[in-house]
Amino acid sequence: MLVEQMLVGPMAVFSYIVGCEKEKEGLIIDPAGSVNKIISKAADMGLRIKYVVNTHGHADHTCGNRAVLSKTGADLVVHREDAGEIIRGLNRAFSMVMGKRPSPEAHTLLNDGDFIKIGDTGLKVIHTPGHTPGSICLYGEGNLFTGDTLFVGAVGRTDLKGGSLDILLGSLRKLLTLPPETRVWPGHDYGDMPVSTLAREKETNPYIT
Repeated sequence: MLVEQMLVGPMAVFSYIVGCEKEKEGLIIDPAGSVNKIISKAADMGLRIKYVVNTHGHADHTCGNRAVLSKTGADLVVHREDAGEIIRGLNRAFSMVMGKRPSPEAHTLLNDGDFIKIGDTGLKVIHTPGHTPGSICLYGEGNLFTGDTLFVGAVGRTDLKGGSLDILLGSLRKLLTLPPETRVWPGHDYGDMPVSTLAREKETNPYIT
């Protein structure tokens, strides 16, 4: 599995390009800005982008959706609980404030346990509500893309609409059933390093310890 982490947008968001090295199919997780940079990197990797995946519906993670979809012809996929969030008025306005066009509706709605296939690899959808009702993490080949569910040393805020700390802590317990060596790729560059492991977070993250 090919993984490219890219720091984009005005809010220290990490976008990701994930691809199958053999079949050269790929997807983009949370295109939050610097769209031309993301598309150029995917081209350098030789990938045909099949999907854009949002880990949740907040505009800082979805504001590049429309541009990437237009340039790649990819399908937009999001958990069904956040499908309305990406197109509601506040998110549309926030996208425009950040200089982007609002996101279109999703092509496919995800459920817990779904598998997003790219070539001969892919990512399993893990529903992890708490930051938003439809937050998801994506797991494959020892990689866990956590969006705003889990950061390096912290977690996403739970004081916005649909957030719940109790529910988020339950989602963290769900993630901890994965192998401890699993690499954690967070949705923001808020920690002391850009990537971690579940073992490290279990030892150092105050929301887990």
